[in-house]
Amino acid sequence: MPKKIIFMGTPLFAVPILKSLYQNGYPISVVYTQPPQKSNRGHKINKSPIQGISETLNIDFRSPQTLKDNQEEYQFLKKMDADLAIVVAYGQIIPRNFLRLIKKGFINIHGSILPKWRGAAPIQRSIMNLDDETGISIMKIVEELDSGPISNSYKIKLDRNFNAEEISDKLSLLAAEKISDNIDDIFQEKVKFIDQDHSKATYAKKIKKNEGEINWNDQAVKIIGKINGLFPSPGAFFIFNGERYKILKAEIGNGIGKLGEIVSDKLEIACSNNQSIKVLEIQREGKKAQKIGEFILGSQIRKGSII
Repeated sequence: MPKKIIFMGTPLFAVPILKSLYQNGYPISVVYTQPPQKSNRGHKINKSPIQGISETLNIDFRSPQTLKDNQEEYQFLKKMDADLAIVVAYGQIIPRNFLRLIKKGFINIHGSILPKWRGAAPIQRSIMNLDDETGISIMKIVEELDSGPISNSYKIKLDRNFNAEEISDKLSLLAAEKISDNIDDIFQEKVKFIDQDHSKATYAKKIKKNEGEINWNDQAVKIIGKINGLFPSPGAFFIFNGERYKILKAEIGNGIGKLGEIVSDKLEIACSNNQSIKVLEIQREGKKAQKIGEFILGSQIRKGSII
């Protein structure tokens, strides 16, 4: 009798993993994803990337506002009698009573090497923390957030030149490559789930927009980590003459000056320890992103300005 698999995910990060399962012939009985979101003052409805690919692949999907106290979804999953659920950045906590409905349990693909960086923003936090490596963990979901036993972890080096979007893409493709072997091992009962060392747990809190403001008293490498970690959203920024400027890409420079001083004609900004950063791409509030050569032609930010 064919196995029944449920997939739960929402953002672009989850798409390659669902596509991999589909292309490798795994029977996806239903997909759960977050409901469409309104934007542009409610005039536009945005489907989640997972809803979009589910429609393309002709896979049934459901998008409840919440699973908490949701008897309709509870009864639906109970009747389905599924063998396994794969969860990838779904965006909702799975209620305790739901966890008992799936024979082999709910398996989560998490974007860090657990127990480090449990929580909502593991990729961003690892980059901002200047970690040397990151990866994915295959974990059984339990009631406490990201604290379940782990079957496998897969590591990659963190190149300081990569931003959160690029690292997310790498980890998503890594997960898409590795998930099949893990599912096979689960169904063949070859897998061994090992408890996390909870004493080593760290937490990746949800990113707040105001975290993006750059402190020029920080060292250059830390500022670059913030710029890369918060790309593309919410972004690292500074305020000049009441306007917000988001730095999209930068590298370490060799200029020296007062903290926050523009020390060259190409928007090199001084920070602590006699260091600087060279801005390569920037976006003025309400404007399109620009390479620095284009930006400085019409900018009021000049050498000697303090930001």
